Amino acid sequence: MNAALRDPDTATWRGEFRRDEPLARHSSWRCGGLAERWFEPADRAELEAFLASDARDPLLFLGLGSNVLIRDGGVRGTVVSTARLAGLEWLDDTRLYAEAGVPCARLARAAAARDRAGLEFLAGIPGSLGGALRMNAGALGGETWQFVLWVEMIDRAGVVTRLPREAFTAGYRHVDAPQPGWFLAALLALPDAAAGQGAERIRQVLAQRGATQPTGKASCGSVFKNPPGDFAGRLIEQCGLKGYRRGGCEVSTVHANFIVNDDGARAADIEALVRHVQATVREQTGITLEPEVQFVGEDAEAAP
Repeated sequence: MNAALRDPDTATWRGEFRRDEPLARHSSWRCGGLAERWFEPADRAELEAFLASDARDPLLFLGLGSNVLIRDGGVRGTVVSTARLAGLEWLDDTRLYAEAGVPCARLARAAAARDRAGLEFLAGIPGSLGGALRMNAGALGGETWQFVLWVEMIDRAGVVTRLPREAFTAGYRHVDAPQPGWFLAALLALPDAAAGQGAERIRQVLAQRGATQPTGKASCGSVFKNPPGDFAGRLIEQCGLKGYRRGGCEVSTVHANFIVNDDGARAADIEALVRHVQATVREQTGITLEPEVQFVGEDAEAAP
């Protein structure tokens, strides 16, 4: 049967297609409701076929499930996992082609192994390239989009478009795209590094992360963007919120810009704690912290 004529619910896919998938399994916060439908395409060709055959709305693309809070009522429509879209290929000595599902840490290691510089900061980011492109992920002075030559995007009809870096406006944890769609892949240009320099820098990045972040507990990474000229973690700590608990979650005692799920918290508990931190910091300092984390899905009481 022509892929464009398939019924996604009854078609045979090489990847995985399931109903009522528990999204807590796919969230770094280890909470959240069910996906009405879950699709993990075997490769980009299968993703193109699925999008061409499925006119349902909405769609949510999900990588490693960091930097996102999935509400307890779950997600209506289809959650598309990029887990198997993980191709990685050097086109020459300086240009690295990577698909959206490649983990950031794997990108950092691949560049270091080739003695290419610039991506070491990605070693400490618990996400994948698709999310890094969407939010211009960065740390320690580096940002994703400074290395992008072009990207491939896929639209709701399964059509892939290649767009140059110049078509996008990338800022601090924000990217404006010229058209709707989802990031499928990118070509990165990386400068030279001295032999072994990248690997040593990655060791330093991971050591710093282990010493300053709650790496052993379930979290989404940084919860809030840093306001201009300041740090969200410093403001939260200044307001006396380190260790503040709500249900099974708390503001980390290691780094105040992390909220950890250490005792079976619901997504509603975490979201309430995020709002409490925002309100407290605004009341005490006049600064409104903007969440870096994305809130998706339905509240439990709104679920069908």
